[in-house]
Amino acid sequence: MVSRRKKYASPGAWLMAARPKTLTGATVPVLIASAAAWNQDVFAFLPSLLCLLFAWLMQIDANLINDLCDYLKGSDTGMRLGPERACASGRISPAEMKTGIALCSAAALCCGFPLVFYGGWRMVAVGLLSAVFAFLYSAGPYPLSRHGLGDILVLVFFGLVPVCCTYYVMGHDIPGWLWPLALSCGLVIDTMLIINNYRDIDQDRDSGKRTSVVLMGRKPARILYLCCGIVAVILPAVCLFDVTSGWILLAAAYLPFHLHAWSEMGRRSGKGLAPVFARTSVNMLLWGLLTAAGLCMKFV
Repeated sequence: MVSRRKKYASPGAWLMAARPKTLTGATVPVLIASAAAWNQDVFAFLPSLLCLLFAWLMQIDANLINDLCDYLKGSDTGMRLGPERACASGRISPAEMKTGIALCSAAALCCGFPLVFYGGWRMVAVGLLSAVFAFLYSAGPYPLSRHGLGDILVLVFFGLVPVCCTYYVMGHDIPGWLWPLALSCGLVIDTMLIINNYRDIDQDRDSGKRTSVVLMGRKPARILYLCCGIVAVILPAVCLFDVTSGWILLAAAYLPFHLHAWSEMGRRSGKGLAPVFARTSVNMLLWGLLTAAGLCMKFV
């Protein structure tokens, strides 16, 4: 009898499952916090880098978990409009994906653990909570993303937690003006989740996935998308004007691009939303760069 060697998942399959394009959402909060630390003359390269590596690995971990859980729950079908999924396409088996999730989680916690030397043992609690909610977003008995709570998690774990904690490991406190900045970061990144769920609304509804867009409908979702971007510019402009000597107003240059994406959102549906999704990703990075620049240029 001729034995057959098991064919393992290729590096390309793992790259697809990791979804590197989503790492922008993990990068922007660390960028904003680092710029805020620079503004207050407390920036330190190594803890900022460790926060970035931890954020990247946790984002990849969440993507792997989401890939596996959506496959197991039947959300990824042939009618899927978004990028191809690794488990649903058969390129990575569920068993391999579980191993990948375990390894990625371990790597993230290893990168995050040295932050204890900068922020104390409370950083362990932050790391563990991030890992737990990366799992609860798609998995567990009550997957939060399937019950309209994904947007809240984005505000917390792509806004408040990463911005405030990244600043804390450098500045050892959290100034009051940082909170509206962190919330604004979460709002901008939430536009990505909104447009993703807006594109998939019909498929999600059919599979029983009750995202916030499924719950509220298309028109309110478009209004929410618009408001998230506008508030993300206005809130820092009001709360950080003195801190940045007015340079925070640079972020207003993001608004025309956000408004253009929003107008296109109302005219497209299904796969036709792919360009809007791409613009939203670029706009999110643009907001991050402009806001970071405003924070860094207070002495100019």
